[in-house]
Amino acid sequence: MSLGLEWDLDTIIAILSIVVPLAAFGWEFGVVGRKRLGYRVQMDTLATDTAHAPYAGVLRELDDDHGSTLTDPSFVLLRIENAGWQPIVEGDYLTSESDKTGIRVTFQHRRVAGAVVTEPSQPELRDFFTEDVGGFGYGEENGAGLIRLPKVKLNRRAHYKVLAVLESTSGDQRQDFPDPVFRADVSGGNGRGLLSRFVKFKMARTESHRFASRPGWVFVTLLALGVLIQAGTLTLSPEPPPKDCVGGTLHLHGSTAFEPAVRKAAEAYRARCAAAGVRIPVTDDTFRGSTEGLTDLDRAGKDAAIEPGDGLADHLAFSDGKALGNHPRLLSRPLAYLPYTLVVNEDAGVENLRAEEVRAIYAGKVKRWSEVGGSDLPIHLVSRHRGSGTRTALVERVLGRREPVAPTVSDCTALTPAAWGACEVGTTGTLLDMTAAVPGALGHSEVSSAERQDGVVLLRIDDQEPTLTGVEEGDYPYWQTEYAYSYGRAPDGSIAQAFLGFLTVEAGRETLGPYARLCSEVDKPGLCEPS
Repeated sequence: MSLGLEWDLDTIIAILSIVVPLAAFGWEFGVVGRKRLGYRVQMDTLATDTAHAPYAGVLRELDDDHGSTLTDPSFVLLRIENAGWQPIVEGDYLTSESDKTGIRVTFQHRRVAGAVVTEPSQPELRDFFTEDVGGFGYGEENGAGLIRLPKVKLNRRAHYKVLAVLESTSGDQRQDFPDPVFRADVSGGNGRGLLSRFVKFKMARTESHRFASRPGWVFVTLLALGVLIQAGTLTLSPEPPPKDCVGGTLHLHGSTAFEPAVRKAAEAYRARCAAAGVRIPVTDDTFRGSTEGLTDLDRAGKDAAIEPGDGLADHLAFSDGKALGNHPRLLSRPLAYLPYTLVVNEDAGVENLRAEEVRAIYAGKVKRWSEVGGSDLPIHLVSRHRGSGTRTALVERVLGRREPVAPTVSDCTALTPAAWGACEVGTTGTLLDMTAAVPGALGHSEVSSAERQDGVVLLRIDDQEPTLTGVEEGDYPYWQTEYAYSYGRAPDGSIAQAFLGFLTVEAGRETLGPYARLCSEVDKPGLCEPS
């Protein structure tokens, strides 16, 4: 029966990433960790220089057990320990029952002049080093110095130390000697089953604060290499893009009010679909206004000679509200609605206006802020050009379909600080800059751009905040539905269609959420108005 498992490199590495740590755990704690007899050589140093140093005292007169003065002595301190998880008992030492010695330590080119047990972890351990018990002593084996240690019962973490004085037998005053050789085997089991009968471990060198045995380190290293190989494989062979990603170049046009949201969405789409080869060039001239954007889209479709019934695959435009003018080939889709706000220079001294006060100001009937409770400054109206979606929404939803007064100057920098006046600009960014720079200036913008502008105050209308909550739950009047336009129906499989789909699903909520409410989330998405 086939399980349908594809044995590619990623699958093999993934399986090893599970098997290796389990094997390491089982080996380290189930096998090695059960019975582990360890040793450390904590000191092995020549005593020649020390014995001839000032104040050496008795070190100059070290004798062996035959009364001969040592001429080239060295000191060795050994630590014997139970480094496993189970006690080590006499029967675990793999020597004959008649042999009382469990551990043998040999020293090449040296003989043992004396040895003593010190620092047992439990006083009871001293009872194993008596003449009655046997197995402890020193001598010679095959020309090398020998220390014999008995079959000591060691509980978990128990230890003892052996301090020995050795004499060189080489006759050439060697400056170093080979490391001591430890010989001892212990059974790997607990007295039952195959592990006790067939598994044994040699005495192993241990270290202070030890993490794992050498095999354990091998397992951990293999695991680390597996992870690095898998990471390298993923880097060298990136995953294919999601199925709804389409590559190519997409040109965007339209609303400066909706620009921050669309920019963020374009960045998110590029990041998500980078493997598909996406280009969405966005410059300072990309968004020039709703009317200009629709005109640019209309021109791109005509330049590409798109036949009736077909659509342009790589251009989209965004408009605040329905398109103005005659654009018979453009098809609209409501995307979201978002709040707009009146913005006032912070020197004006106002934070809230009644709707009738707003209409009176834009009609030119109120010309100083002091008339509506503000500072004694003239009002300067900074508005967008006709055709701007932000201005259209202001006229339709706040000003009772009456246009603001005509400009008094053609350039906002020509406004006289001491007298009332009005001017018009082309983009939201320019409007916000002028409103912040001219004392007493009043403008209009989408909320997110206004919140990032220093020097201006976002006005409430009839005490309602310029927020989505204010639009949906209160009577805040200044908002608009944002529409996406394509030239004809965007072809299936085109980047224009893919980006529109991206804006209308969960990804769109993540990118547009701070700015607007998706039409797909309201009761009547075809109308896309607040509930």
